[in-house]
Amino acid sequence: MENGSMTLTQEQKQAVVEFVEIINHTRKVQNKTIISPSIAVKFLCARKFDVARAITLFKQHEETRLREGLFGFNCSDKLLKTELQTQKFTILPTRDSTGAAIAIFTARYHIPHLSSHQTTLQGIVYQLDVALENIKTQKCGLVFIYDMSDSKYANFDYDLSQKILTLLKGGYPAKLKKVLIVTAPLWFKAPFKILRLFVREKLRDRVFTISLPQLIQHIPKESLPKHLGGTVDIEHNKWLAYCLNSMTNSDKYGNSAMSDHICNSNNTKKDSVPDPKVNNLIKENDVDEECAIVKNNLSSTWSCNTVNLREESSPMPPSSVSSGFSDDDSLHCDSSQSLTISQFVDYVLKKKRAGLIKEYEEIKTRSPDGTFSAARIRPNLLKNRYTDVLCYDHTRVLLAQSDKDPLSDYIHANFVDGYKQKNAFISTQGPLPHTCVDFWRMAWEQQVLVIVMTTKVFECGKVKCEQYWPPEESSEDQVYQNFKISTISINQFDNYAVTRLQVLNTNTNEVRRVSHFRFNSWPDFGVPHSAVAMLDFLGKVRKCQSSMLQDLGDKWAGHQRGPPIIVHCSAGIGRTGTFCTLDICINRLEETNTVDIKGTVERIRSQRAYSIQTSEQYVFCHLALIEYALARGFLSSPPDLSDLKPLDDSD
Repeated sequence: MENGSMTLTQEQKQAVVEFVEIINHTRKVQNKTIISPSIAVKFLCARKFDVARAITLFKQHEETRLREGLFGFNCSDKLLKTELQTQKFTILPTRDSTGAAIAIFTARYHIPHLSSHQTTLQGIVYQLDVALENIKTQKCGLVFIYDMSDSKYANFDYDLSQKILTLLKGGYPAKLKKVLIVTAPLWFKAPFKILRLFVREKLRDRVFTISLPQLIQHIPKESLPKHLGGTVDIEHNKWLAYCLNSMTNSDKYGNSAMSDHICNSNNTKKDSVPDPKVNNLIKENDVDEECAIVKNNLSSTWSCNTVNLREESSPMPPSSVSSGFSDDDSLHCDSSQSLTISQFVDYVLKKKRAGLIKEYEEIKTRSPDGTFSAARIRPNLLKNRYTDVLCYDHTRVLLAQSDKDPLSDYIHANFVDGYKQKNAFISTQGPLPHTCVDFWRMAWEQQVLVIVMTTKVFECGKVKCEQYWPPEESSEDQVYQNFKISTISINQFDNYAVTRLQVLNTNTNEVRRVSHFRFNSWPDFGVPHSAVAMLDFLGKVRKCQSSMLQDLGDKWAGHQRGPPIIVHCSAGIGRTGTFCTLDICINRLEETNTVDIKGTVERIRSQRAYSIQTSEQYVFCHLALIEYALARGFLSSPPDLSDLKPLDDSD
């Protein structure tokens, strides 16, 4: 883009010509107004200049507008004016780090019996039409935030939500980059499952249910309004004035079919002369010259979608929040490195222990796949248990900021993907005395059901982890600011203990149950001599997560496998990484009869630095998986694994 214009390649110009010829041929036969190249570019931009897909979008767009009464509506109409002034839908004067425009629908402002579907959709389309006149929005697309903060069931309109999704998913000429459903109430799960059916498959992994603290992992803080944790003041009235000014002073769509639906306010002239400040307008009959599209930047104190970020700013890190729609947005999906279980056994027998250790050392010597800036900020250094085990920036769990302290969002914890589940785990260190409150804040905000602890409180005469829960049923409740932790029951088994905890949030008086699994059979040095105990433990954890999720019913609105499981040892990388590796590999084996330990470890380490801390843990994962395969009948006979006997090593 140069000077507010989009420079098209020769192929793109040809696509514009083809689109215009096909559409206008049909429209002439139907005695309809022909479209201009500027209209063609909007639809082509939205479909990567694929002519066939853009034509389909154009037809769906017209059908949607006709069906929902979105042609020829009058923005001076009292109902529409009232709708626009509710501020339930607005376009921010900022963008995300990719340049996409940001639209917000605030659910709590929607009162279904006071606003018809048609009026609400008219208010949305009226504003989107103006926003889409900006060249950068055409090029970079749109992020849609559905803010459910403080909303009630009475604010939710399922049919309207379906219509909005239908419009955005394939009936509007803009790239929909993401849909961010913020602070979804627990009752939202049931309609959410049905709504996913109306979203195109390719879009499903771009629809996220997230908490408020997670929003800044998608959109920079400086681009968000203050009520969503950002720094921007929403000036909705100025935006509406800009919309009216844009409609009044320029024929936005040129001589096009779309001009029929422009708001017919008394000041709007269908054939008005474009504002002289708008340059590079497309001429109707010269496509080669026309393909520098105008940037609509009227002289207004509030300019549509001005960018507060520097153009050279680096892109935001990968999202670390859970997708509510897709099972396939995890790093651990299909893998080109996968081996069948029989190939895997042959591979292990050929490598032997020395070969696997060499393979691990090669992985270990690679540089980290991210930065540790937040973990190295001086106040945050005190929240890290070990100075040489830091927390990646791009996958770290962000806490809700408290008391306007920008550093209060830090906890030494990273999201780690599971098999076909983004952020299935939170890998974290054993809490310190002064970070227990942050630990319980994290568990509460992420709606955690299960905590897995693979270390003891004391090992080798050292404190490995703070006792962050009451150790006995008769123990006094432990209080961490507004969280009161009670031990309801303890069940001791040969190799592990399961403690049922009650967590009371004294700010809201809400009570939740959390199951705490503590594995006791990992020796002070080395790895377990047999994987049976660990595999049994892992199975019990998964069964408990599934049972507790089922008990929640429609109170859970996220991924079908439930919220993330917190996993920790002392540092949060050795035994923790081993647990996550085995869980991922077992799930892959069960579904595909294939194994990929090396690739799994590499991907885990890209999200939680240094995971799988020792070569013996790496070898143990191979032995454990073979042991699991034997027990579950994936192998017909046990191989000779004497060359892989584990040596002593520490976590």
